[in-house]
Amino acid sequence: MAVTINEIAKMAGVSNAAVSRYLNGGSLSKEKKELIGAVIEKLGYRPNTYAQMLRTKKIRQIGVIVPKINSNAVSAVTAGISRVLSREGYLFLLANTDNDEKKELEYLDLFGANQVAGIILLATILTPEHEKKLAGLDIPVVLVGQHHKRFPCVYHNDYDAARELDEMLLAKGRRRIAYIGVTERDIAAGYQRKKALQDACAKFALSPEQVLWKEGDFSQNSGYRIAREILAEKSDLDAIVCATDDMAVGAIKALKESGRRVPEDVSVVGIGDSWTGQMIEPALTTAHYYYKESGADAAEMVLALLNSKDSVPMRQTMLGYELNLRESM
Repeated sequence: MAVTINEIAKMAGVSNAAVSRYLNGGSLSKEKKELIGAVIEKLGYRPNTYAQMLRTKKIRQIGVIVPKINSNAVSAVTAGISRVLSREGYLFLLANTDNDEKKELEYLDLFGANQVAGIILLATILTPEHEKKLAGLDIPVVLVGQHHKRFPCVYHNDYDAARELDEMLLAKGRRRIAYIGVTERDIAAGYQRKKALQDACAKFALSPEQVLWKEGDFSQNSGYRIAREILAEKSDLDAIVCATDDMAVGAIKALKESGRRVPEDVSVVGIGDSWTGQMIEPALTTAHYYYKESGADAAEMVLALLNSKDSVPMRQTMLGYELNLRESM
């Protein structure tokens, strides 16, 4: 059964005009917002966003640019974004770049040409050209997954999460280590997580030259392929540190096929706490990131920038992490 604004107003004990202002992002007291929001949640009411845009001449769409859609992390981030935007009557347009920097730049141009009210960029590599385009946008933009001093962002504590895991691994006596990382042009997943292992090795008097350093592409396939290469080069290894869970899952598969026992012969750790890492045998030791919360935070940021009539201080939020110590270490 269709729900009308009149019915929402009656149940919330407010005027029809107050409900209309709520749905259109207008000014309301906190008390009225909570009353109306509670009724809308109870009734499951969803406003017609396109009708609102036509009526108010206000764009209620946010562009969301992601590096790939077949990723546990990206799915969780977009779920957080969707939850907040849906609640506030906004749509989001999802642009998948397949890790192509040129496509990212093209989507920034497209979304910046008055197609959306704001942009959320799940950032991997930020080139000078990215920075120039982002700085030139006249709509709000928020980065997710990377820290940049010039832009609002929500990011993770990559260095500390990786270093804490690495130090625990080294404390177990593992010394014949291989590392499967990603390009260091990706500051968070590439540079920070690699540096964490380098610094952990220094703490335990292990030279970085004693580590076999390899580079993958985030995928399970690359983790599997590179782990096979590692076994051919370093047959006596006792640990593989991976920059992502997906690569760690691929590495475990390669180790098991080679007859190595995990963790008895070789320990494996990852980052991200993906569901595949939880389901694999043995379950993967990893760092849990709050991906859904990062998406929700980014959506709240972009909406705050859109709805404020005054200048809003730039927010930069670093989220914490949890270590999930499972069987693979």
